[in-house]
Amino acid sequence: MTMRPHLVIWLAFLAAALALLWLLSGILLPFVLGMAIAYVVDPVVVWLEGRGLSRGAAAGLLIASSFAVGIVILLLVGPVVVEQAGALLARGPAILSAAYEVAAQPVRRLVAGLGTGARGEVPQVLVQAGVRVEAMAADLVADLLGRGLALVNLLGLLSVTPLVAFYLLRDWPKIVTRLDDWLPRDYAPVIRAQAREADRVLAGFARGAALVCVLLMVFYGGALSLVGLDFGLLIGLGAGALSFVPYLGALVGFGASVGTALVQFWPDWSRVALVGGIFVFGNVVSDYLITPRVVGDRIGLHPLWVLFGFFAGAALFGFVGMLVSLPACALIGVVARFALAQYVTSDVYRGSSGGGAV
Repeated sequence: MTMRPHLVIWLAFLAAALALLWLLSGILLPFVLGMAIAYVVDPVVVWLEGRGLSRGAAAGLLIASSFAVGIVILLLVGPVVVEQAGALLARGPAILSAAYEVAAQPVRRLVAGLGTGARGEVPQVLVQAGVRVEAMAADLVADLLGRGLALVNLLGLLSVTPLVAFYLLRDWPKIVTRLDDWLPRDYAPVIRAQAREADRVLAGFARGAALVCVLLMVFYGGALSLVGLDFGLLIGLGAGALSFVPYLGALVGFGASVGTALVQFWPDWSRVALVGGIFVFGNVVSDYLITPRVVGDRIGLHPLWVLFGFFAGAALFGFVGMLVSLPACALIGVVARFALAQYVTSDVYRGSSGGGAV
């Protein structure tokens, strides 16, 4: 079989897999979360297995204890988060209106400096731009809220996710062995090498990024609550959770917290600056002290590509796409680096002269 039929088969398999994921994206969230949990805690199961426990017992003990701790944390923090979320939804229009009025004052002065109409009206081009931005922002917020509320089924998460994580942890060696038996023999060594590289990238990044997110959730949520910001715990937890995407958590948290602080503390600029300083400090410490030590450059991709992957995943698969965007980017990066290495050693790149100057 020549290379072209091989390529056609692999591309057809990839297209079928993507189509199936797109069709089933509405029910994938518990399974994706279970896979992520199993992947992150697998080294602990291996460690317990080495201490004499069977793999099934180690997986069951770890999953049960992890979710017990999670439920305790949810019971302690959940009521506050739910209360703040309800208050935020109820006061959302008023907060946005007040934030607009606060922000409109410097904008009006800026527009006045740039020039206005004959009777002081804002130039029509700026009015049209503002209307378009407002419509885009409203559509984006409504879309994200609609998808998030439709997908996040608490009962499904609490019932299915632990089972998925347990079965994956228990049967992972068997799954790997079976997949290895199915590999085409001619390409098995290459596929195994790339799978090991993908595992190295994903393991280092996923576990390190999870630790960074937890630390930032604790810091942002605690710091914003201490300064007395309304919805501070909710904003801090959300910003920390979004920090697995470079800069996204800091930008979203900064905008939400400073906007809320402008409404709540106006005209006390010192407290508004304190709220903004919390995110500046957290982002600097995370980027220059914590992340380089626990994550490093494991994913091997530029942050712009990571951001593109995040929004592409959200556009294609909704909330599930957000969760799997970074692992997908990491895997694509591994495959792309391998393909590029093959390309630069091929005759297509070197040419018939063997790489001579053109």
